[in-house]
Amino acid sequence: MMKKAKAALLMTVLLGTVSVTAYADSAAHTPAKPTKTAPAPLFYGSPSSSISSGVVVPEGASYLFTSGTVPPVLNKDGKTVYERYGDTKTQGIGILKEIEKQLKEQGLGLKDVVYLRVYIAPDAQKGGTFDYTGWFDAYAQFFNTEANPVKPARSTVGVASLVSSDWLIEIEAVAVKPDSKKK
Repeated sequence: MMKKAKAALLMTVLLGTVSVTAYADSAAHTPAKPTKTAPAPLFYGSPSSSISSGVVVPEGASYLFTSGTVPPVLNKDGKTVYERYGDTKTQGIGILKEIEKQLKEQGLGLKDVVYLRVYIAPDAQKGGTFDYTGWFDAYAQFFNTEANPVKPARSTVGVASLVSSDWLIEIEAVAVKPDSKKK
């Protein structure tokens, strides 16, 4: 019995070592990511994508994290979600405008956003599906444009619900203000 237990333990240790070695080896073959610091954030990824794969933030930069920002009320007496807050696209536009105001109060703008985390709830008017297209259309008005060529890194997540059943989208932003002394 003791021999079987020792053999099982030895096999577990060996397999663990092989797994770690295989993982480390595959990590060595991952495409190189930028490692140099720069005076401003460095965005990288596919030029054809509307978002960045990642962002290198320079040493000495200050971060601003917004809490989850929710859509502004369009009409508090509206009879439907769309009348009160709008569809996903309208809500997304309203939220990005609100985030833009928050950033401006801190001397920043949407050009300083390096990351967005977006939560989308099902839209009852669309059969309970997630309106990702509405969100992508809202995003396209503010990022990866001629006026603002920045393409932040981004996560978009479908969730069961948000705090208010009227809200179809909630957005968190991370902006960076580079250390002006390093420019």
